[in-house]
Amino acid sequence: MSTTEPAELGEGHSPAAWTSVIIMLVAFAIGTICFWFSIAWAVWASAALLVVGLIVGVVMSKAGYGVNGPKFVPKHHDE
Repeated sequence: MSTTEPAELGEGHSPAAWTSVIIMLVAFAIGTICFWFSIAWAVWASAALLVVGLIVGVVMSKAGYGVNGPKFVPKHHDE
């Protein structure tokens, strides 16, 4: 194992990031299924949900739940 590995895992390990990614994954899955069954309005609704997921991530990050936010408590991984 490298001794130059930083202690902090970096971006993406925050409630804001996880919430955003989960919303976007659900939107993508719904959009794919609706595309398969030719439900056009639901495909566009899932595309809108993708944008909502992005907005939720940004808002949560600005509310302090991002990696460097005051409400985020990093969990250290023990080896």
